[in-house]
Amino acid sequence: MPPALDFRVTHVGGHARRGEMMTAHGAVQTPAFIPVGTQGAVKAVTMRDLQGLGTEIILANTYHLYLRPGDSRIARLGGLHRFTGWDRPLLTDSGGYQVFSLAARRRVTDEGVWFRSHLDGSSHLLTPEKVVDIQAQLGSDIAMVLDECIAHPAGHADARAAMDRTVRWARRARERFQCVMDSKPAADRPLLSTPGQAQFGIVQGSVYPDLREISASETMDIGFDGYAIGGLSVGEPIALMYEIVERTAARLPADRPRYLMGTGTPADLVECVARGIDLFDCVLPTRHARNGQLFTRHGRLNIRNAEYAEDSRPPDEACLCYTCRHFSRAYLRHLFHAGEITGATLNTLHNLHFYLDTMRRIRDGIVFGTLETLKLEYQQNFPTQAQDP
Repeated sequence: MPPALDFRVTHVGGHARRGEMMTAHGAVQTPAFIPVGTQGAVKAVTMRDLQGLGTEIILANTYHLYLRPGDSRIARLGGLHRFTGWDRPLLTDSGGYQVFSLAARRRVTDEGVWFRSHLDGSSHLLTPEKVVDIQAQLGSDIAMVLDECIAHPAGHADARAAMDRTVRWARRARERFQCVMDSKPAADRPLLSTPGQAQFGIVQGSVYPDLREISASETMDIGFDGYAIGGLSVGEPIALMYEIVERTAARLPADRPRYLMGTGTPADLVECVARGIDLFDCVLPTRHARNGQLFTRHGRLNIRNAEYAEDSRPPDEACLCYTCRHFSRAYLRHLFHAGEITGATLNTLHNLHFYLDTMRRIRDGIVFGTLETLKLEYQQNFPTQAQDP
């Protein structure tokens, strides 16, 4: 069987890489930002909107889709691409972070994670093998292994235990994945809705460099199509996060994509690309849009403020998105305070355009040697103290 994922680096600037990732449903230009569509939909916008923005890949959540409507139902309906109407690359995370966030509703053992559904309280067990099976039925192009994410701060011993368990789970997940890929569907093997699905391993270790090094080495020894850095953006200082990202990325293979999970203020994107990251996902652009927070080239704009009540300017006069070409700050403020759904849609279109355009500027910066200038711009307009945890 041909490789499930082909990744090639076309330009390098320092540690930053410009490249292309080819999946079963098409190419992704890297570095890339992945909009989050937790339940098979990016909130407030349609798949047509996402395509119009130039989105090349989106993310869906294994935990949520397993509980509702169910991975078997999605498989019977043709897989997640057909079910959602999205015909471009699609990544599914493992649900590990959602289980982490359940706190009192879950129990972690070597077997897997026992948890109670947030929908009806029913009891479930997610094992590394079951997560592979669910994602095979969903048919995503990229499937993430189950990992154990712990909060910050965490002691070295607790971080080591979670990291070791993540590696053990990764081995089991890879064995199951290869079994599914090599075999025909059977009672104990799910239907693979997307032939050529790729699988990424996840590096854990909290904020401890020695644990990150061990985790990277042992995860690479298992052998995955790509590698993710998990367990960051959970409360640690931003400077420390950047240090861990740089140290960990340097340990990962140069010929495989590197994915920083769940991190992505505008400054994070530029800073972490400069440290060797190729892929990002984050809910910030869509969540902030629904809360009236807009990202512009001059920083963040709170459209709720009274100062915009009679402001006829677009959110960002340099922006070419649909929202900025047609609507004023005054109108967007009115929509927000009136509780109109249209306001959330227009704000989301703008914020996603800003993020995707940021990635385009980053890619150009790598090719033309201007990434450092772009970093300075984002440091000025999105200073660390204004970033979200």
